[in-house]
Amino acid sequence: MSGPSRFALVGNSLPRRCGIATFTTDLQRALEQLPACAQCSIVAMNDAGRSYDYPAAVRLQIDDRSLPDYASAANALNRSGCDVVSLQHEFGIFGGEAGSHILALTSRLTVPLVTTFHTVIERPSPAQRRVVGEIVAACARVVTMAEKGRDLLRTVYQVESDKIEVIAHGTPDGPFIDPDEAKHALGFAGRQVILTFGLLSPSKGIEIMINAMPEILKSNTTAVYVVLGATHPNLVREQGETYRNGLMARVRALGIDEHVVFLERFVDQATLLRFISMCDVYATPYLNAAQMTSGTLAYSFGLGKAVISTPYWHARELLADGRGVLVPFGDVGALGRETAALLSDAPRRLAMRQRAYASGRPMIWPRIAERYRALFEQVSGDNPRHDAAHRNPGNGAARRVAQAVSASPLTHFVALCDDTGLLQHAVHGVADRAHGYCTDDNARALLLAGALDRAGEASLPEVLTNRFAAFLQHAWNPECRRFHNFMSFDRRWLDEAGSEDSHGRALWALGECARSDHDPARRRWAAALFAAALPVTELFQSPRAWSFVLLGLDGYCSVFPEHSGARHIRERLANQLLESLAAAETPDWEWFEDGLAYDNARLPQALLVTGRSSGARREYADSGLRSLRWLMRLQTTPAGRFRPFGSKSFGAKRSHPLTFDQQPVEAAASIGACIAAWHTDGADAWRVDAERSFAWFFGDNDLAVPLVDLDTGSCRDGLHPDRANENRGGESAVSYLLSLTDMRQFHRCMTAPPIHHARPRAGREDHA
Repeated sequence: MSGPSRFALVGNSLPRRCGIATFTTDLQRALEQLPACAQCSIVAMNDAGRSYDYPAAVRLQIDDRSLPDYASAANALNRSGCDVVSLQHEFGIFGGEAGSHILALTSRLTVPLVTTFHTVIERPSPAQRRVVGEIVAACARVVTMAEKGRDLLRTVYQVESDKIEVIAHGTPDGPFIDPDEAKHALGFAGRQVILTFGLLSPSKGIEIMINAMPEILKSNTTAVYVVLGATHPNLVREQGETYRNGLMARVRALGIDEHVVFLERFVDQATLLRFISMCDVYATPYLNAAQMTSGTLAYSFGLGKAVISTPYWHARELLADGRGVLVPFGDVGALGRETAALLSDAPRRLAMRQRAYASGRPMIWPRIAERYRALFEQVSGDNPRHDAAHRNPGNGAARRVAQAVSASPLTHFVALCDDTGLLQHAVHGVADRAHGYCTDDNARALLLAGALDRAGEASLPEVLTNRFAAFLQHAWNPECRRFHNFMSFDRRWLDEAGSEDSHGRALWALGECARSDHDPARRRWAAALFAAALPVTELFQSPRAWSFVLLGLDGYCSVFPEHSGARHIRERLANQLLESLAAAETPDWEWFEDGLAYDNARLPQALLVTGRSSGARREYADSGLRSLRWLMRLQTTPAGRFRPFGSKSFGAKRSHPLTFDQQPVEAAASIGACIAAWHTDGADAWRVDAERSFAWFFGDNDLAVPLVDLDTGSCRDGLHPDRANENRGGESAVSYLLSLTDMRQFHRCMTAPPIHHARPRAGREDHA
């Protein structure tokens, strides 16, 4: 996409009462709040000829029984100028056998189609299999919300793996609240509250929890089970309130009227969040193992509730590793015993809540919307913009840049890795085992693994990511609370403790891993090791080490914002950078030290990300921008090319920098810092600087020599005065690949305003 994007979602929409309607409306609102989204509209499905008082976002309506409506909607979407159509699929919301009427829309679309399958059936009927197959054939990508869904799409429906994306169900971005704070306002002060919410139907297993209440009350006499939600409209049309009346009759028969409360409401989001906030335990005793997704489970988990559930597919994935409690289907005794035990153990509940809340942060709607938008942009044929900053007619740098951003070359990088980790050096393109490994490079490799885990990228093999993590774990020396750095090829550590800078790089990688790794277990590992290795950094003297630690704290504090020790160290290190800048700065030397060295741009980058995330001091951002402008002026030739500070100048005092040797790590640092600056103030000059730095890899440099092999992803180790260094080691490979992923992500949001100008998030008004 070359400008603001336009998306259309096909599915149910609020105020229609169902989970798909809530999901579609939430996704539409979250997408439209993203920068550079011009419009996100909804094509709403109407059931059985009914109509609803839809909001302005609903641009078209389809009667689910009317085939001409589907065809007309397809034609309207083709003419609308939208970039992608996103179909929310559930068999029951479309007309025809197995919802086959939707094929009248999908078969006519000329706009790229992405389908989110809210249900993936393990044993489909022939009609269901045919409908899914035809939808998949019409799609550029398909989305499921659980790994089980991916497995079934691959094995049952033979969908190619690279066509499937797993994107979790979104959740509100709410605070972590003590239940007692919310109980008083809702009339439940002094009670232990078990909650189930959502549209009532027999599949929800509410009667199982009612039957378990006498067991719970033996040890928890103040317990109350709150059932919040209206009966499902389809059930009301078919049976009236027979189901609810039966539940209430069972409560009376058990003599527990004072301990079960039915609230027959379809509440707005603000009210729903208050009810979730006040519950001690959220119960989801569904009866169907093949429940692929549950919006109510996602909500409660994401808001940090202790959840007890039957082991349906979604719950098994979300509540694994102690993030919740699973009990057998229909087992009243087990449900009663486990709920009673959970209510009786406050420390256990709190620990479970904290694990759930931390694991749920990647599921908040703004992040889920970002993943959908990245996917939509990818399938719409997004091509990065290039301008004169890339131009070098003599060596074709602009052409190579354009080729690079559409590729994912990992061949050389993988060849530099073995079962220990990433090797430091290479002789030409062959890994050199003589110099072994280092923590610096394996930390960078873990950062790369996380960058390649973003939407739109080709992920590294899982085994490699685990090796880089294992390297850092093994590098940790608990006796001195520091990381080793250098390891020989025969796996002997060559130092007791590495440099402060290598320690800082390890923390940077761990902080990012704790924030964004797709594997919850690895996120928890990273957070724990980060917390253990952080305190010693208060004693560090290296400004670069401070900067790497601050970059890691940006990730860690986004997951654990209430960690007072981390906040204290972040403020202390950022202030030390400010003090260093104030002490060394003169009108013609706007820098933190008397000389320049390696990874220079990471210093201002650390202040920029700290200023954005902490919001504590505008001085952080101002100092980061000022010092980075000075550095980028110093690194730009009169002809407008990027010229990184040469390594032969390292240690020189306030001297004019020597041109050579130029190293890839400087280009990578400059790109990361310029992108951070662009997100801070939105100035187009930062885009130009980032793209100019990236073009350096491809021959827009002093020697007009490309450093990168586009086919393998290898990168030469630098520029000498007369040639490129033909060795292609680990640091150079990772520097290039990190730059590539940074630029690819940057191009996807290039037309967005600076992040502090973004519109405020819209609140949800209805629940799942």
